[in-house]
Amino acid sequence: MCENCVFYVYDDDCEYYTCTVGLDEDEMYSFITGNVKDCPYFRDGDDYKVVRHQN
Repeated sequence: MCENCVFYVYDDDCEYYTCTVGLDEDEMYSFITGNVKDCPYFRDGDDYKVVRHQN
């Protein structure tokens, strides 16, 4: 799921992908342990989704 999120970006300095949403400690714990099924901050990064929908 994260791979399609607009907040999941490649960090050139660290050379890996990271989430740029500033999760607090409780949110991060819930996300890592799997207690949360869907990220509440997820935004689809598919720029062409709207165009495909219009056709």
